[in-house]
Amino acid sequence: MSLRRPPDSESTERNPPSTEAAFQAVPPEMVAEILDGELHVSPRPARPHTNVASNLGILLGAPFRFGRGGPGGWVLLDEPELHFGPRPDKLVPDLAGWRRERLPDAVGGEDAPAYYDLAPDWVCEVLSQSTRRIDKREKMRIYAREGVRYVWQMDPLASSLDIFRLEGKNWLLVDSFVGDESVRAEPFDAIELELALVWSR
Repeated sequence: MSLRRPPDSESTERNPPSTEAAFQAVPPEMVAEILDGELHVSPRPARPHTNVASNLGILLGAPFRFGRGGPGGWVLLDEPELHFGPRPDKLVPDLAGWRRERLPDAVGGEDAPAYYDLAPDWVCEVLSQSTRRIDKREKMRIYAREGVRYVWQMDPLASSLDIFRLEGKNWLLVDSFVGDESVRAEPFDAIELELALVWSR
């Protein structure tokens, strides 16, 4: 299965000032994103969503961020705000990861912005009823345009993981897992990931 990426655009169109103002006015208990110039506001994740994202971050953090039981070499962040392109598009994935050589200083100095404008190497979107459509469509198109290499889509209610790899202009579905398997999942296939722990409560 592949999801086609639209042709690259040379557009320098900016978000309307009213959209930017509405983005800034969204209360902190909501998640705001601007995708292709349109504001999307969704509630903070429900408990199953938050649980799965937290479990995954814990399981990947030790081996891939800190090199304990794994190769290290990654910066992994929860819910970073990403700004892409001249509009800009503003996205908030559940988790994102950069190879450390591409983002050697993830914190930056006192004047560093709150967002990141360097595309991650990997993002994970935990699907929920309120975000499923934009996670599977608009955000996948933007991630492809920016050259994000891997996207994981996790469904906490179905206990499923779909792994997409960017191949040229297309998303390739590399693997799908359901249930409590122990799996080797790109790009973190240096270790076995126990999905039973990801879904655990």
